[in-house]
Amino acid sequence: TIVSAIDAKDPSMRGHSQRVTEYALLAGTYFSLTPEEMETLEYASMLHDIGKIAIDSRILNKPEPLYPLEWDMMRRHPAIGASLLREIPFLEKAGELVLSHHERYDGQGYPGGLKGEDIPLGARLIAAANAYDTMTIDRSYRPALSVERSIMELKSGSGNQFCPEAVKALISGLRLNMHK
Repeated sequence: TIVSAIDAKDPSMRGHSQRVTEYALLAGTYFSLTPEEMETLEYASMLHDIGKIAIDSRILNKPEPLYPLEWDMMRRHPAIGASLLREIPFLEKAGELVLSHHERYDGQGYPGGLKGEDIPLGARLIAAANAYDTMTIDRSYRPALSVERSIMELKSGSGNQFCPEAVKALISGLRLNMHK
């Protein structure tokens, strides 16, 4: 129900949370995460955009570039989401990943400016999965990129925007999944 509410708030991203979850879990298998870690990753990736519920729909659905103040509001969604999840005891750990899913490996992300291994592994996996899905769907401001082009973009962002190991894990998972 919560994921449906997120989708309703930003119709252009319908199904995004489910796909990000699928991709993040594919990447998680690369690291042989424990069942508990995989469950946390599943909840966090499914709910990574829950904080967007508090963001004005006019900003979420704006077809042109956001103004700086609008970007400031948009950048609040990870902290809002983490705050919501902290209120639910079994989702507390997922909330930590939600908080950090827009951190960048080079430290230029938000909300905390975390860098490298200081970013929880699950959040690094969600960041790569989130970017991959966003690249492979049509947006109001650009058409979807091909799978090959999206993988090239992930690789080019490896080491600065994305954790190199998370990118490698995601690509490995995607390739394995394509051959099933």
